Amino acid sequence: MTNYIIRETEEYDKLVPFFIENELEFTEDDAIEVPTYIQKCWEIIEGEDPENGRLIGGFVLGKREGEYICDGIAIDKAYRKSHLGKSLLELAIEEIRANGGKRIYLVARAPEFFRKQGFNTVSREEAPNFFECLTCPQYGVSCHPEVMLYNL
Repeated sequence: MTNYIIRETEEYDKLVPFFIENELEFTEDDAIEVPTYIQKCWEIIEGEDPENGRLIGGFVLGKREGEYICDGIAIDKAYRKSHLGKSLLELAIEEIRANGGKRIYLVARAPEFFRKQGFNTVSREEAPNFFECLTCPQYGVSCHPEVMLYNL
């Protein structure tokens, strides 16, 4: 198995293109802006030298309307069976608990992965109305993500 480093990063702008490259449903040009307060970002770097390694994973923990959200999570295709996504989720959940949070929401393109981690689907009617994709005209047409919730 390849060596990697998981670390906090302040470089949100580096993670966004990585999320797009790894098939999230938006591009920087057509993303709808929803006020988000970034709480913490993590990156996974391949190799032992974080300054020269390749980005293979990332997670952005945000807050919207007082609720914690996963504002982005992606793992490079070659590493998706390496439990790295689970490791990132665990870091976020630890952070939420440490700050007194009770839950985290996300919009999942891979709902089965998140179900295995303990998330449950929330109906669109019950979901908070602060996710960009819930207002996207492609939602439910050519894109079928699920709003999900994890109660801590």
